[in-house]
Amino acid sequence: MDLIFFLIFSFVLLLVSVFKGYFIVYPLLVSITVLFFLLLKRGFSSTKLFALAWNGSKKSFSVIYILLLIGAVIAIWMTAGTVPAIVYYGIQFIHPSYFIVSAFILSLLVSLLIGTSFGTVSTIGIALMIMASGSSVNPQITAGAIIAGAYFGDRCSPMSSSANLIAIITQTKIHTNVRRMLATTVVPLVVSTIVYLLISIANPVEFERQSITSEIARLFNVNPIVLLPAFAILLLAWLRVEIKISMLVSILIGLFISIFIQGYSFTEIFRYIFLGFELTEDSNLKNIILGGGIFSMARVCLVVIVSTAFAGLFTGTNILNSVQIYLQKAKSKSNLFLATNLIGIASAAFGCTQTIAILLTEELVKDKYHENKLDNYQLAVDLENSVVVLSPLIPWNIAGLVPATILMTDSGFIPFAFYLYFLPLFNYFEMKFRERDNNSRSRRLG
Repeated sequence: MDLIFFLIFSFVLLLVSVFKGYFIVYPLLVSITVLFFLLLKRGFSSTKLFALAWNGSKKSFSVIYILLLIGAVIAIWMTAGTVPAIVYYGIQFIHPSYFIVSAFILSLLVSLLIGTSFGTVSTIGIALMIMASGSSVNPQITAGAIIAGAYFGDRCSPMSSSANLIAIITQTKIHTNVRRMLATTVVPLVVSTIVYLLISIANPVEFERQSITSEIARLFNVNPIVLLPAFAILLLAWLRVEIKISMLVSILIGLFISIFIQGYSFTEIFRYIFLGFELTEDSNLKNIILGGGIFSMARVCLVVIVSTAFAGLFTGTNILNSVQIYLQKAKSKSNLFLATNLIGIASAAFGCTQTIAILLTEELVKDKYHENKLDNYQLAVDLENSVVVLSPLIPWNIAGLVPATILMTDSGFIPFAFYLYFLPLFNYFEMKFRERDNNSRSRRLG
């Protein structure tokens, strides 16, 4: 009973924190302190609890380095004009009758390049919302397309923090995971694109593209060369170079472009790398083209560290054995995937962050995957096809709340984020149909 009260208390605390805009680490620290004393009352020693929390946090250390590099990469891509050029060239090809599907595809491509949903909605996402703001089309449709596209890269970009976190905790290789994720995304991606295309044709968006592109051209030297840092990441990923090395190479290329093409000084560049990029002159894009920086990722790193400690206490003390009992009923691959989705939804709703949801779900289901003789790569791709894309669909989870806030909308985008729920649905039914075919074939052979 005390555990139920704790879960309700933590859930309410996290929920209030999210809606009030408090830094999520504060309620997490309060919750982990309460959990610590609850476990002491149950007979666990403080030494063991500290060890469990420490062992949980150690899982985050490898991904923290990548998170800090991602912050540096985004800042360098800003100073090099890489992100502004992506926005500039992308907007050139948008037709009013295909605006919504273009918003989905452009967000998808940008997120694939930079690997962050927040970074995507903060750049191309805001620009797209501004372009559509003068139209009579429901802004929630545009926001849903943007956020759905943004989580394509958040799920399967080699630069994605969540993809790297899953690779680390499942002890798998990121590039192998990416290939398998891309293979499982084809059908839901195609269907989502068709749906957005039909909605686009029925809801043409009229906009003035000239003001945005001319302002970008005024502020930056826009040419294909400034796209090299992004192409370097993609090429090195294709060559299976370690992601840390790929990002360092991209930073180095971006550094030269920032100095010799964009005209920034070393002092300015390193300030942006640590503190994040911002335009120094007045512009209507000042609140759009900004962000990145190592310091901005420090807060995310704190969330990851505390979240992993939280997960370490949950799993190390086996206080969620009831979930394990439910998992014992999952005998087939499809049923196990369904259970992973349900646990992922509960974890995302309780934890209010994508990180906590990933860590809790992985800890709770991994033994059942091994029991069913499914390897860690299957576990990794199932996590990517469930909890990663379901977290943004929880209205109070920061995975969806933050992008919605950035786009100046609310949870009304959720019904229009088709890709986020098509992905787990289509993969579940694909597993079901394959199992049914295998059973039919076995009966015929028998």
